[in-house]
Amino acid sequence: MHHPWGTRRSRRARLDTAGRRHRKALRPLPGVGLGLLLASGFTVAAASGASAPVPSAVVLPGAGGRVYVTNQLDDTLSVIDARTNKVIATVPAGKAPEGVAVALDGRHAYIADNGSARVSVLDTGTNKIVRTVPVGKSPSGVVLSPDGRSLYVANGGSNSVSVLDTPTNRVTASVPVGTSPVSVAVSRDGATAYAANAGSGSVSVIDTRTHRTVRTLPAGRSPVGVAVTPDGGSAYVTDEIAASVKVVGARTGTVTATVPVGAGPFDVAVAPDGRSAYVAVLGPGHVSVIDTRGHRVSATVDVGPPGTDPFNVAVTSNAVYVTEQGAGTLTVINPKTLKVIATVTVGNSPYGVAASP
Repeated sequence: MHHPWGTRRSRRARLDTAGRRHRKALRPLPGVGLGLLLASGFTVAAASGASAPVPSAVVLPGAGGRVYVTNQLDDTLSVIDARTNKVIATVPAGKAPEGVAVALDGRHAYIADNGSARVSVLDTGTNKIVRTVPVGKSPSGVVLSPDGRSLYVANGGSNSVSVLDTPTNRVTASVPVGTSPVSVAVSRDGATAYAANAGSGSVSVIDTRTHRTVRTLPAGRSPVGVAVTPDGGSAYVTDEIAASVKVVGARTGTVTATVPVGAGPFDVAVAPDGRSAYVAVLGPGHVSVIDTRGHRVSATVDVGPPGTDPFNVAVTSNAVYVTEQGAGTLTVINPKTLKVIATVTVGNSPYGVAASP
């Protein structure tokens, strides 16, 4: 993973040209924990400018399962009970873990160990790493195919996407893509994968049957996050330098809309119903909510002051989960009310997040 511009805030870890992250210590923001965040009156700002106070932490009804957060500078994985929003385990991982994905049956989680050039396979029943699989250099984003049989890994240091066969935990293909891919997404039908290439300003379109790049789409100055709508019609791509999200027509290969969201958008996730896209925006410390029908920001959710660094986001029907690198926290948002309902202290420089079914 590589940012060609080379300028980031001091609270973020620096990246070198090989895509490896220098392990510069990040300190949590002084006093930023669950109690202070809830007591500080963080608000949800709708497009009309209306706001609402954040209530005390509550449990979302029906939000069972586990949430997994990689802690980049601790070399650990935090395991969170989604019903209580409490950390129940901290698991040693490889060096500088970044992306994480959870199997459809919830039995395994897959962790991209950026500094170890491997994927670690976690048995979620025992919270033990049971297998490590070598991939390309500086793996970052990971995503599972809809049938759960393939894991796609964006290797920022080798300009490739590894395809891992999950039943055997073996790499079956390595697909050349653009420069410094950061993240990867898969269409709901499983036929197409998309890799966001930060170094070449493009998105690589991969045919998952042939394991070949079949198209290269322009995606702005520095595309880092990518998500696909459930109907497969559009890809939402964060352009970190341009402070916007590009909407790319998956069939036409053209940018159909550009949505300004604030300085430093990093990750994006589309809701299961396809109506909203959630964008983690580093600079102002908020999550932008995009109405996918009108391609406009319909609301912003404040998760902390500048320096909190909301980084990656995962969405379920019950919750929106956002990692904050600067604060060392995970914020939980109710997608129906757009209110912050919990802030969970995790490890040092939390990066990836995934929720089990």
